[in-house]
Amino acid sequence: MATILWILAVILVVAGIVAIVRKQLLWGVVLIIVGLLVGPGGVSIFASGK
Repeated sequence: MATILWILAVILVVAGIVAIVRKQLLWGVVLIIVGLLVGPGGVSIFASGK
């Protein structure tokens, strides 16, 4: 499960960077923040209460 979340987080962050490069700043920032929240290295919203 952690691998799937990590891959999803990477995809979201990369999509956010691409959106920022395409001058869609707000959408890019939202994607990056969501990617950091989902990723197991960040503050995962799916983490069990460890």
